[in-house]
Amino acid sequence: MIRVEHMSKSYGTFPAVIDVSFEVLKGDIVGFLGPNGAGKTTTMRVLTGFTPPTEGTATVAGFDVVSHSLDVRRHIGYLPETVPLYLDMTVTDYLTYMGRLRGMDPAWVRERLPKVIEMVRLGDYRDTLVAKLSKGFRQRTGIAQAILHEPDVLILDEPTIGIDPVQVVETRELIKELGQDHTLLLSSHILPEVSMIC
Repeated sequence: MIRVEHMSKSYGTFPAVIDVSFEVLKGDIVGFLGPNGAGKTTTMRVLTGFTPPTEGTATVAGFDVVSHSLDVRRHIGYLPETVPLYLDMTVTDYLTYMGRLRGMDPAWVRERLPKVIEMVRLGDYRDTLVAKLSKGFRQRTGIAQAILHEPDVLILDEPTIGIDPVQVVETRELIKELGQDHTLLLSSHILPEVSMIC
């Protein structure tokens, strides 16, 4: 599902990622483990089409991340480290809006939305403004937008960072459940976090 071959990424003269190669097979749950600044987020940004590699190649679901970026994005659900949420929208309005941005059929979004909200356990908060959600529930909202279009691959960047211990446990369980239906790549700088999920 994911293949990276001799990929490097530099910002000007600063090398952020140097000659990385790896493969993630369909159904795998793979963890990127490393200290802050190791290049995990940069690699994920290359895979999701947010930035091109300086050298090498990366493909997702058989599509090159540079030449077929839109095809790649159709196959990926992405949760960045800082989830870009609209705080003045309710959870339902935000997810509906994200479906529209992805070009999803409105009738299909209406049908899919209740399932996704239940999957991420946001049922009691569907009509709550995102601004009023805790960090953990905002994270769940971010996961909901990542899985809304039923992608083959989920890329989660530090999915439990900054949330309370109870929410960490619940988010880990949610990620394990999502791993049953998706190929999953997640990053963390915490070894126990990766070993419990992957």
